[in-house]
Amino acid sequence: MSTAAVVLAAGGSKRLGRTKQLEPWGEANLLGHVVGRTLEFPVDEVWVILGHDADRILSETDLGDAYVVENLEWEEGIASSLRVGLDALTRFSRCDQALVVIGDQPDVLVETVRELLASHAKAGRPVTIPKYRYAWGNPVVVDRSLWARLMSLEGDEGAKRLWQAHPEWVNEVWFSDSGPRDVDTEADVADLKPRHST
Repeated sequence: MSTAAVVLAAGGSKRLGRTKQLEPWGEANLLGHVVGRTLEFPVDEVWVILGHDADRILSETDLGDAYVVENLEWEEGIASSLRVGLDALTRFSRCDQALVVIGDQPDVLVETVRELLASHAKAGRPVTIPKYRYAWGNPVVVDRSLWARLMSLEGDEGAKRLWQAHPEWVNEVWFSDSGPRDVDTEADVADLKPRHST
């Protein structure tokens, strides 16, 4: 099974008050770090969905060999980025499944993704979700057969409600840690930023 990673990075960073994709992060900025990590995952393609401040992000971020898609409706919320990303995959990729990566989660481990993909290959269900202790998290693996359903979502809500409505679709993989955190606020930046960042 071939896998395309889709990095959702179109948001406007309202809570932080500045473009968090460009926040200095180690040797890169936050989005550059997330995409660099994603390129290390056992996936065949990486697609990055941009929206807010897209031109500036493109000019200031090393996205490696990733494909870039612009979401002109980014203000609608995360569902619009899922829609744009999966539409691009449907039209331009031959991959069988998508790994949906959140663009402001810098600490997803390669080992976690490897375990998710291995479990997904054996489970025979169209969705694989990591369960960190007691809560679902990201990234999520979704078979091509469900992309059209995901593309019907609206607003600033991901697919969680859809998965809750169809538990028969879901393969859970349990992890003992608390899972990767989002970078949403100044406190998150202070907690999560690599110590040698400026």
